[in-house]
Amino acid sequence: MGAPKKNRRRFLKDAALAGLAAAAVPAAATSAPAGQISSAGAEKSAPSLADLHAYGERSHFETAVRSGTMGDMYPQPNGLAPGARRDFGLRAPLQETIGFITPASLHYVISHAHEPPDIDPREHRLMVHGMVDRPLIFTMDELRRLPSVSRVHFVECNADSAPAGPGGAARIAANATVQDTHGLTSCSVWTGVPLSLLLDQAGVKKGAIWIIAEGAEESKHAKSIPLEKAMDDCLVAYGQNGEAIRPQQGYPLRLLVPGWEGINNVKWLRRIKLVDEPYMGMMEATKYPSLRLDGKARWFQFELGPRSVITRPSGGQKLDGPGFYEITGLAWSGRGTIRRVEVSTDGGRTWKDAKIDGPAYSKAHTRFGFPWTWNGEETILQTRCSDDQGEVQPSMAELAKIWNVDVDFFRTTSTVVGHFNVIQPWKVNRDGSVQNALFS
Repeated sequence: MGAPKKNRRRFLKDAALAGLAAAAVPAAATSAPAGQISSAGAEKSAPSLADLHAYGERSHFETAVRSGTMGDMYPQPNGLAPGARRDFGLRAPLQETIGFITPASLHYVISHAHEPPDIDPREHRLMVHGMVDRPLIFTMDELRRLPSVSRVHFVECNADSAPAGPGGAARIAANATVQDTHGLTSCSVWTGVPLSLLLDQAGVKKGAIWIIAEGAEESKHAKSIPLEKAMDDCLVAYGQNGEAIRPQQGYPLRLLVPGWEGINNVKWLRRIKLVDEPYMGMMEATKYPSLRLDGKARWFQFELGPRSVITRPSGGQKLDGPGFYEITGLAWSGRGTIRRVEVSTDGGRTWKDAKIDGPAYSKAHTRFGFPWTWNGEETILQTRCSDDQGEVQPSMAELAKIWNVDVDFFRTTSTVVGHFNVIQPWKVNRDGSVQNALFS
């Protein structure tokens, strides 16, 4: 394996941070034909022919963008004052996505206020060391020479949909969109080398039961992951949706830990160390435990439970009069494959099976559809899903029972409630407008 030249270059290069602040594009109202759901957007100028020929651009009539901020260092959206942070990341516009794959340019981003380092792939190295027989250093070319696999998996922040903490108020507001409530998840086709292959080449020593994965950004984000998971289905990924991973997604290399909290999917991956116990760093000890009312906390929460959400019709959209509509949305589970999605159009009194559209991959977004004729009356739309392990998406009351708290706890706590995968209700008003009804 290739190694860096002695005394001539650092192990990994951190370059100047690129300014990539993003915010929501102002919306312009549009009308829709009967039986359609109206959407909003703003036009941008058409790209030049040279741009289209060199690297394809979407039509300038397509205006879906991510919303949010990368942290306090950036201007606040929607006129919020500094310090009144709406969110800590860029949210994917799920209401605008088609199918179950998220375009790389719209994939959600959380980087803990750090912009992506500008890494030259020719100088990037991945070191595998610690409790191994043969410490190894891989160049990107050497990784690409190894057998690769492509897998469809979602990535999701553990605070997606959380009703408290940064952005909590926006997620439970009546005017919240599905981008507000569920925008911290995305799904892609990831390509790379199974982590187990690299660990087998290095030779795992007896007694090693954890890995520490570390990134190359300014904060050197590190995360402890059980060796059992690392040897199971983790991927050292360099490709996303048929091209190189985008800088905000970890270019040139990231760790993909299917079905587990997004914090485990270390971006700009530069180092994997095998150890005999987890490191109790900030992400393990203070940032990600879920505090309970009795003063204890849930530590090392990994696997994300089953979750589903209707994306059309959903918050902020409007039905253009009574008639037929196809209810559509996404379902996913960190435990495995979505096997069933149920839809209620009467506030949960009755449930009917939706149709799963297209393939259902393990630990991936799954698209569903359900035919519905709206009679023009006020109603509540909901979905719940089940995975192939038999786990069913909980209601608010069911999750409160699991936590041993009252439902009001989720509304009033100042603590981020991770893994908040409750059934999401959307209220359809008589005028066709759709609102978030999570706590109404």
